[in-house]
Amino acid sequence: MDFYSLSDKAIEDELGQRFRDLRLRRNMTQKELAEATTLSLNTIKALEAGKGKLASVIAVLRELQALDELDSFIPQPERKPRQRASGERGRGSSEESSEW
Repeated sequence: MDFYSLSDKAIEDELGQRFRDLRLRRNMTQKELAEATTLSLNTIKALEAGKGKLASVIAVLRELQALDELDSFIPQPERKPRQRASGERGRGSSEESSEW
């Protein structure tokens, strides 16, 4: 799927649908998932509607045994991670680096 061609709302909707599909593959109701994660039923419904908080996403992925999918979602860098960004100082003048 080409996420760059989608609006932010369309991506939210797609992620919500994927949460719903994953829950159904695990044969769980929204209520069962809410109880297992100690989240409210409304929170589960919100996630499946493409809304929600990152903490809720983590709790649901944990319960659905899909936390290992986070490596596909945001891969860990292969090299030593940067400790801080250099900001404008490391980019040169805005005229030189303007790619937008």
